Amino acid sequence: MTSLPVRNPRTGIADHAITPADAGAVAREAARLRAGQPAWEQLGIEGRVAAMLRLADALEAGAADIVAALSVDTGRLAIAGQELRGVVASIRGWCTAAPHLLARGWTEGRSDGRMRHAPQWVPYRLVGVISPWNFPLTLSMIDTIPALLAGCAVLLKPSEVTPRFASPLMAVVAQVPDVAGVFGLVQGAGATGAALIDQVDAVCFTGSVATGRKVAVQAAGRLIPAFLELGGKDALIITASADLERAVTAALRGSVLSTGQACQSIERIYVHRSILAPFLERLVAAAAATRLNTPEITAGEIGPIIFDRQAEILRAQIADAVARGARVLTGGTVEEMGGLWLRPTVLVDVDHGMDVMREETFGPIMPVMGFDTVEEAITLANDSPYGLSAAVIAGTIEEAEAIGRQIEAGAVSLNDAALTSLFHEAEKNSFKASGLGGSRMGAAGFQRFCRRKALIANTGAPTPLGAFAEDAAR
Repeated sequence: MTSLPVRNPRTGIADHAITPADAGAVAREAARLRAGQPAWEQLGIEGRVAAMLRLADALEAGAADIVAALSVDTGRLAIAGQELRGVVASIRGWCTAAPHLLARGWTEGRSDGRMRHAPQWVPYRLVGVISPWNFPLTLSMIDTIPALLAGCAVLLKPSEVTPRFASPLMAVVAQVPDVAGVFGLVQGAGATGAALIDQVDAVCFTGSVATGRKVAVQAAGRLIPAFLELGGKDALIITASADLERAVTAALRGSVLSTGQACQSIERIYVHRSILAPFLERLVAAAAATRLNTPEITAGEIGPIIFDRQAEILRAQIADAVARGARVLTGGTVEEMGGLWLRPTVLVDVDHGMDVMREETFGPIMPVMGFDTVEEAITLANDSPYGLSAAVIAGTIEEAEAIGRQIEAGAVSLNDAALTSLFHEAEKNSFKASGLGGSRMGAAGFQRFCRRKALIANTGAPTPLGAFAEDAAR
């Protein structure tokens, strides 16, 4: 099969290549993992925890190679290190929590005293994970870790845009034979992902709405579950009582961290008109003061645009907004310096007729609109086909909460922004087109990888057929 070139986001040069796995290769790897799954399940939760803790230790020991490859994939060094440390922490956190997350034992029946029931938790034998390019390691492992602990085997396909980290990752996995027997990886693009869905018993996909719809349709055709974490257009509401420094700090970080290449990034900012002018003055100053991390990767806050096609979306949204009357207060130009870079961009005089307020941006663009009443702000926040997450900053948590409860989104950060990227314990479900399926956070993030079987016992005499006769005593 023809190899796929892989572009370096810092240089713009294709300096790597992968050979996509065809349907036959995917089927062979799936068969290998299925063969290993029964023994993995039979280890029990204690045995799987022990193996996964060995994997966490091995990842720490092999961190340098994984982080080095990941930093080339993404053009980010500090965040690459954070991804690795986050995965290790996630393994250890799930290992602590998982043994306590599945109910056990018998429950007495309520309607019939003879009856009692008990659950049996049966893992899906093989789970497929298709992960995106923006946080390659984190989003490859966020579903993989709980699925493995639940007793599943896992077949991963990372993004073809950022595939370099996969080789050192799997070299570390090979050091833990119990895990290596049930955790495999295939490289490739869309055709490889489609072949993966044909081989698994459940699929986890993180990516765009357009591709997520295709995954859902293919999974539905096979009657397998699809857990989809898709796009967002997260709104931030800032009320008249909000502290301006808090609002600016949260808005900037929530919008441009990781160059805005995160599904939970703030992409729409609504500010009460009474504080709009001072908010914009401070936001523009803070945005203009941020630094690109070029030419050195070891300094600055704003990394390159990882996927070159994304730069075209950013250019198009800015151009559309300006053509419709928006003004650029800072930033606004995609710069070519080997790779592609966009400084934090503040837009004003925007409205919901513009693409930048309707379509997912996935970049460091901050369109700001004023509002007069809280009801207007809530209406604007909810005027979107997306419902991944949102944020409210107000003078008190109580005021922010009252607004947050009216926003149609799966998670709402109160007096901060984009907290789902920093705090992973709260269960949530995506609203609207932003996803489908159980939460990947909280207890449900583990439980969704098992089917619950009911064992129902009759401790008394069976009910005879005659009890249902038409002429039986009533």
